[in-house]
Amino acid sequence: MPPTSQQQRLPVQPPGKEDLYSDDNPPPPRIKFSSGTSSGTADDHDPSSPDKYHPSQIQPRISLAEAIGPQRSISSFGSVARLRSPTSDLLSDPAAKATVLAPLNSAIDALPRKPWESPSDYSALGDRAYQGQQGQDRANHNLEQFVKAHLVMRAPWREGDRATTWAGKQVWWEEKDGKRLILPDGVEVDRVVCRVANGELWLLKGVMNYQ
Repeated sequence: MPPTSQQQRLPVQPPGKEDLYSDDNPPPPRIKFSSGTSSGTADDHDPSSPDKYHPSQIQPRISLAEAIGPQRSISSFGSVARLRSPTSDLLSDPAAKATVLAPLNSAIDALPRKPWESPSDYSALGDRAYQGQQGQDRANHNLEQFVKAHLVMRAPWREGDRATTWAGKQVWWEEKDGKRLILPDGVEVDRVVCRVANGELWLLKGVMNYQ
């Protein structure tokens, strides 16, 4: 998707399908995908800092859900992650102990398709893949899988320790030449934002394999 100077709002449900919903069955909120040219906010520290992987303080009074909210550089992922249960519940759960691997907006913008799109859906159903209520359900399922692929069910998570994402994939991390990489995908960590009551928030320069 070519970068633009304006933020784009892309619905989970393709335009023109809004009449499928009522007060009892509202549509999911529109997901804001930010341009990869965004420079972030004052909340985002300098990623070149030598302690970018080692936050100095633990913030025991806030949850992962609260930590994600102010981070504009991951607003695309944050919108999806907090869209609905069960992922939003986990981020707020004080007993979760998870490591969130949140891709930067620029990483999501660089994807060949939206996170709610699946090549297998298009192969099977063509342009009808995301039409109607069944299409809405498919899109929501794909979004949920996208988020789960970026939630590691362990915190703290030490170098070399093999852990499992909520999507069921085994992952680990190593530091090489001053860079922290999530393996086996080889995705580079931009920085570790914080340690909070129920886990840690890491920012990624790429996207984990979610399909």
